[in-house]
Formats: sequence, C-alpha cells, structure tokens
Amino acid sequence: MNADTESRERGLGMLLALLERGDVGAEPLARSMRDLDPSNGELARLHGLALLGQRRNDEAIAALRIATQLAPDAIAGWLNMTVAAREAGNLGLAERALEEARRIDPGSPLVFDQLGSLRRAQGDLEGAQAAYEKALALLPNMSTALNLGAVELALGLYDAAGSRAMAMAMQPHAPAQAFLLLAQAHAARRDFNAAWSACTEGLVRYPEDLQLQFQAGLVAEERGDHESAAQHYRDAVARDGGNVRLVAQLQFVERQCCDWRNVRSRSIWLREQLTLGRAGIAPFAFLAEPATPAEQRQCAELAARDMVADRSCRPLDGTQRPWRPTEAPMRVGMLSAGFHEHATALLATPMLEALAADRTLALRLYALSPDDGGPYRRRIAACAPLLDASKLTNAALAERIRKDALDVLVDVEGWCGGGRPQLVASRLAPLQVLWLGFPGTGGAIWWDALIADDFVIPPEQRIDYREEVACLPRCYQPADASRTIIPPPARSELGLPQQGMVYSCFGQNYKLTPDWHAAFMDILRSVPNSVLWFLASHDAAHERLRAAARTAGIDPSRMIFAMRRPHGEYLGLLQRADLMLDTLPYNAHTTASDALYAGCPVLTCPGTTFAGRVAGSLNHHLGLTDCNAHDRADFCRRAVELGLDPSARASLRARVATARNGGVFDAGGYAHDFASLLRRLHERRQRGLMAH
Repeated sequence: MNADTESRERGLGMLLALLERGDVGAEPLARSMRDLDPSNGELARLHGLALLGQRRNDEAIAALRIATQLAPDAIAGWLNMTVAAREAGNLGLAERALEEARRIDPGSPLVFDQLGSLRRAQGDLEGAQAAYEKALALLPNMSTALNLGAVELALGLYDAAGSRAMAMAMQPHAPAQAFLLLAQAHAARRDFNAAWSACTEGLVRYPEDLQLQFQAGLVAEERGDHESAAQHYRDAVARDGGNVRLVAQLQFVERQCCDWRNVRSRSIWLREQLTLGRAGIAPFAFLAEPATPAEQRQCAELAARDMVADRSCRPLDGTQRPWRPTEAPMRVGMLSAGFHEHATALLATPMLEALAADRTLALRLYALSPDDGGPYRRRIAACAPLLDASKLTNAALAERIRKDALDVLVDVEGWCGGGRPQLVASRLAPLQVLWLGFPGTGGAIWWDALIADDFVIPPEQRIDYREEVACLPRCYQPADASRTIIPPPARSELGLPQQGMVYSCFGQNYKLTPDWHAAFMDILRSVPNSVLWFLASHDAAHERLRAAARTAGIDPSRMIFAMRRPHGEYLGLLQRADLMLDTLPYNAHTTASDALYAGCPVLTCPGTTFAGRVAGSLNHHLGLTDCNAHDRADFCRRAVELGLDPSARASLRARVATARNGGVFDAGGYAHDFASLLRRLHERRQRGLMAH
C-alpha cells in the first residue's frame, strides 16, 4: 500500500468516526478530501451527510446530487438524498430519490423505512404505518420501531404504541425515545400514573434528555403536581434557555405556583420572541401575559402555522359539499371537551336544552372528554344525539362528522386544553365558529367567525381578530340560573372573621399577578380587620402568597384558603364573601358568573383583551357598571370604599340580587339569540359575504 492510499484510508476512517459522533469537524474534513478527489462519489456522499448533520440541507442536496451522478447505482446516495430533501421540505425531490433507490433494490428494508418517513412527512399516516411495518418485518431495528410507534400514537392506536414502547423500554440499552413514547402512550390513555413512571424510569437513565424532562412536566401538570412540573421545566430550561416552548410552559406553571420571581423578565422575553416570529407559546397560556390583542393574534397565528407545519395535520383537505336548502333545519354540531362536570357544562347546559327545542335547528354534539357519569353529562346527552369521541382519532371523528353533513360546526374549545384544532382545520362544515371556551382569536382561516359581544370586543379592536367577530345582543357568556346553592357554614366555621370585610378571589392561580396581588395588599392595609379569601390550590402556592403578604407588611393570617368542595357548596361559599376582587390581564370568567349568581358583587377593571373584559361584560349587561373600575387606582379606591361602608355593600348586594333576574341568566333568551346569530352567519357565508 503506497503512502497516498494509506493517507486516504486513514482520512476516511477519521471522517467516518467524526460522522458517527456527529462532530462538526466532519464537514471541513469531508470538503478537503473531496477537493483532493472530486470524482469520488462516496466522498461526495459523506460530505452530504456531514452537511445534513449541520442542517445545511440545501448544500447537502447539492453534494448528494453530485454523489448520485458519480455513482447512480449506489443505493446509499439516493437514500441520503431522500432524507436531505425531506428535511428541506422538498417532498417531490424526496419521492423521486426514493424511486431511484427502489429501482436499485425494491425489497430493501431501508427503502421501506424511508418510504415510511416520507409518507409521514406527507401526512399519510396510514401509508407510513404500512411502510414501517414492512421494514420491520424485513429487518427489526429500534429506530424503525420508534418511528412506527410514533405513527401509531398519531393514529390513536395507543395500545399498539404503548406495547411497542414497552417492549423497547425493557431492553438493556433502550433509547430515551422509547421511554418518551411509552409515557406519551400512557398519557394519551389518560393513565398519568403509568406515564409518570415511564418518565421517571427514563430520566434515571437519561437525566439530561430535554424531551423526557418536558414530558415529565406535562404529566406532572395532569397529575396536579405543579411544583414537580415546574422543576422539570426548570431543569430543561437550564440546558436550553432559548427554547421558546420550554420557557413558555415554565412561565405558565410558575404562575400556577404563584412563583413570581422571574415572571416579569420572562414575560418580556417571551413577547420579544413573538415579535421575532418564533412559535412555541401556547395561545391559551399567553392569555395570562400582559399582551395586546395584536400580540395575542400573532401568538395564535404562529401556533396555527406551526401546527400545519406538522404534516400529520392536513388543513382544508375536506371536500366541500353543496349548500343545503335554506328551508331545511340547519344542522349544527358542537365540539367540546367540556360536556361533563366542567365550567363549560356549568354555564351552557340550560342554553343547550333550550337550543335543542328549536325546531329550525338539528343539533349534534361531539364530546372530546369521556363520560364521567355525572348529571351534567346526562342532561347534555338528553338534549341531542351525543357522540363520545374521546377515544376516536382525528381521522375517524372527521369521517363521522362529515357523514353528519353539518351546516355549522361550533368549536367550543379552540386552543383550550382538550381541544382539537387539527380536526377543525380539516374543514368539517361550510361554516365553522369559535365560541365560549377560548376568549381570543383563533388566528387561523379554518375558524370563520368568533361569537362575542360588543363589550368584550369593542368595534375598534376587531382588526386584531382573524375571524369575523359576531356579536350577541347580550353577554356572550351563557349562565345557568337553575343551579342549587347549598347554604354555607357560618363564617367562623370557615375561618373567616364574623364582622370584618371578606374580599374573595376564587379564580385560578395563573390569573393572579404580582402587581394585582400588591394592589390587593394595599386594599387590606386600608380596611382594618379585612381578609382575602382564596380557593385552595396547594401548600407551596399558599405559602408564597402568605410570604408576599408578609413582605407587603400584611399579617399572613389575613390570607384565608377555602377547601375545594362540590359545586353547590362552592356557590354557597360565595355568599359568605362581601366582594369578589377580579384579576387582570385575565379576568374571572365562570367564577365571576358564579359569584354574581350567588349574590356576591364582582369588582373588576376591564382590560384591552377579550380575556380581560369578561367580568366587565357581565357587570355591564347586569347594569352594574359602577363595579367596572377605570384603572388600578380606581379599583383600589372602590374596593376600599365598599370595605369601609357596610350600607354601601348592602345596597350593592341588593342590586346584584335584582339584576340576577335579568338577561344574563336567561337561558331561553340566550338560545334564541344564539340560534338567530348562527342563521345570520350561515346566510352570510352562503352568500359569500364573509372574508374567508
């Protein structure tokens, strides 16, 4: 062997070792070796792999083109070209390269493996599943099995994905992705204890794996353990502080924990990332940030764009069916994850019962949550045909909804947890409407209209909404005036002062901000013997709230926490409060309605966003506009005045009791207005008068 040959072989060995390790030094070495031997197809191919490893996809494709020209019958070059083209989003080129590989060896398991990945990128999950299964039958390997499991998970085949992941996780050298897949499969079946075990076992082996850390945080949230969730997200952010999705999730969970040490600076950073067009912030979580309506629209639009970029979501691929005759009953479907003991059901059940009695409508209900066996699920199921779709895949549910030939689909969730925007994106009805669950713009073309009212979305703000804003002539939020209020225990039994002023703030922790908590402390400081009554969450959050009070010079014992209890008892608790203090930028919504129904006035400060104007809308439509403060100073002034004036409080409570008989709590009137609005929207859509 001469010296040149020996040098080339030594260089090739070094290059292969660098590629194996993913070392960035592979690319300059491969380039220099190609310069010395430009007609060597294998060196061109290896250079393409090195470029691909650095995500320089276009350059990788250029190198691999040369490789396949120099060695057109070498299958490896064509398979590498398939990967590079797929990564670059050039699926046509990937298809052509794979056809060349198939020409060389049609039975190669590598060909079927790449076919699976290509079909997956094209959104053909069934085709991907078949190809991966064929590849595994020819050559079992962990990588293909993981890909197949991920496809099974996306198809809703949770048992199959879980069994496959379990088999891999039991292997001595199982990769982190096996534990991730196992946790995701358990979580999809809502077995969060098993999902937690899978995450824990995986993190013992791979403590620095970001995906496992993130999944562990998600599972901990579902288990109600927000402190553990926050710690997992912190561990992940410590390793990847520029990951928008990780930082945004940590922000939301720390708000739930009332851990405000970094929320201000992190909020500024997240809004900066939004300005840069970086996706990853969940639109629902972003509602708790001090953002403008325009920023909320941008967040939703980025989320929609990001969702469509995942090619397992196929937007607008449904065949548009003909319009039905206008004299026929309008077929209206409602899609919700709240058709059980849930805030949605607590608000909307009587309205749905009234809507079902409208003979000009044919109502269909699709429940994305399982049957809890409770009274609300039974009442809703008695309204109209209800499909338990909790275990149906998006494809199966889309097929079912299309068979129902809806005229209007009302999406009750949007970007809320439990919603399925991927499903709505496939255009299941000629008119698709957002309502109730998500208080903001959906930011996507597949929602044609957003049902609101003139208070929550004033006319001058409608430019910041992607949909057509369709306003009801009443508060957009329905209410149930048939609920039973169970008489509450005496104040002394609840740990409340017998005579002192009781301010309540029963909203969820993530809605409470350090600025508004400071305002609440100012109010307590000005009203002797007053207390602030929260709904209990968890001990660490309670202690942080007490510590914040102590720092503000307020005795922490004036922070009282009410244990959670059944809804009728919870409504009774609100009768023991003198005044509910609202939050901003995210108002109390169902909680505000509950308080007013129970006879407790709600003091709010309407903000600039939909989410920050709901309590104000309730007050506005009940004729209680003096409970809508102009700003924080005005809010504090009114809260103190009421706290110091028992007669003013008594007068206000009497007005709330009278206002309860008004339109806000009229389910029949709401159903009439809602149906009329849907008919107007349907007619506008049919006549081509909508912007979409």
